[in-house]
Amino acid sequence: MRTVSFTQLRQNLAAELDSVINDAEEVVVTRSGHEPVVIVPLAEYEAMKESEYLLRNPANAAALRRSIAEHEQGDAVERDLVDPATSRDVA
Repeated sequence: MRTVSFTQLRQNLAAELDSVINDAEEVVVTRSGHEPVVIVPLAEYEAMKESEYLLRNPANAAALRRSIAEHEQGDAVERDLVDPATSRDVA
């Protein structure tokens, strides 16, 4: 994570924003007398918000942690995705 001052950001705004996207690296912007802010790519922000939402429910969080542990232990099973538009009801 890089840090730049507000003045540096203002002088090089386009290059700094391109760097955030191209390097997928957050930039902390410091401002005199204010709290720093972070610039992140939109996709990363959306992923963080989705993770926050999924982990908000304790049962869901526990299931996700179990799945991650299984994967890390090599117990994961790869499966093909099913396209709902092409699959038929089995019931």
